[in-house]
Amino acid sequence: MQLGLIGLGRMGQIVVDRSLAAGHDVVAFDLDEDAVATAADAGAVPADSIDDFLDRLGSDKRIWLMVPAGEAVDVTLEELEPRLDGDDIVVDGGNSNFEDSVRRAESCPAAYLDCGTSGGPAGAELGFSLMVGGPQWAYDELEPIFDAVATGPDGHERMGPAGSGHYVKMIHNGVEYALMQTYGEGFELLHEGRYDLDLENVASVWNNGAVIRSWLLELCEEAFREEGTDLGTVADRIEGGSTGTWTVQESLEQEVPLPLIYTALSERFGSRADDGRFSRRLANRLRYGFGRHDVPRRE
Repeated sequence: MQLGLIGLGRMGQIVVDRSLAAGHDVVAFDLDEDAVATAADAGAVPADSIDDFLDRLGSDKRIWLMVPAGEAVDVTLEELEPRLDGDDIVVDGGNSNFEDSVRRAESCPAAYLDCGTSGGPAGAELGFSLMVGGPQWAYDELEPIFDAVATGPDGHERMGPAGSGHYVKMIHNGVEYALMQTYGEGFELLHEGRYDLDLENVASVWNNGAVIRSWLLELCEEAFREEGTDLGTVADRIEGGSTGTWTVQESLEQEVPLPLIYTALSERFGSRADDGRFSRRLANRLRYGFGRHDVPRRE
C-alpha cells in the first residue's frame, strides 16, 4: 500500500520506518528539509511541497498527519482539501482534542480517521497502541498500515465514530497522569521514610511478579538507575497537561468524579511553583522514559 506521511518528527519518522519495514511505499513531507532527507534515506519518496506530495500519491490517497495538535492540523488540511474527495482517507495521528476531530471529520471531503497513538518514541521497536475513530470502511482499508505501525493486529482497534479515537486517547492520558502520580507518591514515601533504600532495587523487585508491575514501573527503575536514588539534578517541574485538562473538563460535563486524575493534574500544575516534591521530580523523569521529552533540571 502507498501511504503519504506529513510530519516527520520523532513519531512521524517511526510511522515511516515501520511502514517501510512492512513493505509499504511511503511518500514523506515536512517543512524541515533535514527530516525529509532522513525519511528519504530510510527509503521513503521525498516531497518538497504539499503539491509535490499530492502529485506523488495515487488517485485514492491515503494520508497520515503526524503534526502538532491544534492550528497545524487545520492549516495542513486547508492545503490538502482542494485535492481530496470521498475516496481518499486522512488519518490524524496526533493528540488532537476529540471535538476538533469531530469538526474536521464533518468538513473534510475525505474520510477522516482520528487516531490516538500511545507508546511514544521509546516504544518504537515494539510498535504503538492505536485507538481509531471514524468510518468503518476507511479503518478497514488502512488495516495493513495499522498492523505495521501498531504492535500488530491486536495493537489497534476502531473505537467508534468520528472523535472516539482521540476521546479514548484523551482518557488514556488522564489515567497515565494518575498512574505516574501514584508511583511518584509511593517512591517519595520510600525515599523520605525510615529506611535507607536503593530505589532501583525496589523497582526491580516490584517489576518481577508484583501486582503493581508495569512499563511505567520499569521506567521508574530506569530513572533510578540512570539518575540515582535521589534523582540527582532532576527538577520538580512536570510539563504537559493539555490532555489531562480535557479529561477533567469532560468529567465535569458528564458529572463523573475523577479525584485521582484531577489530583494528578493539580500536582502537575503545582510543580511549576517549584516546591521540591520528589514525586513530581520522578514524574518529570518518567516523561523522558516513555516519550523522550526534555528533562528540566535543577540549577
